Amino acid sequence: MSFFVWLESTPLSQWVVESLWAFPAILTFHAVGMGLAAGLSAMVDLRILGIGRGIPLPELRRFLPVLWIGFWVNAISGVLLLVGYPTKALTNPVFYLKLLFIAGGMTLLVRLTRRLFADDGASAVEKSPLVRRLAIVSLVCWAGAITAGRLLAYTYSHLTATDF
Repeated sequence: MSFFVWLESTPLSQWVVESLWAFPAILTFHAVGMGLAAGLSAMVDLRILGIGRGIPLPELRRFLPVLWIGFWVNAISGVLLLVGYPTKALTNPVFYLKLLFIAGGMTLLVRLTRRLFADDGASAVEKSPLVRRLAIVSLVCWAGAITAGRLLAYTYSHLTATDF
């Protein structure tokens, strides 16, 4: 509890919670980052599964830097949201489930993109049953991360350390 009390009393935490614009702005960045990271990852996954066959798979490589920018925007804004309400997140098992889904989604993204973009033989790789299964699991991870993230607003037991 002392860690939560200390973190909640830091100027950064108080700014996130008390500022008129900080929390909504951080949450907006978090949503945009999620849209870029999860959305572009889903785009690659869906292309592997045959949606948008007219789009050459190697062309999707150009979106990977934007995806990683979205991931880092999400990571930074997520840390700021965590600093604002550490007790709310760190005492909630759904928060850890969300992190697990994100780790799974990013791990699968790295595995898939290494296989797909290692050479120009992406068409043979995308037809691999293993790659197709990884794409499905990746979509499940991103859907799980988004769902868990939304549930965080409604499933907490303690908003602040003083709620104990």
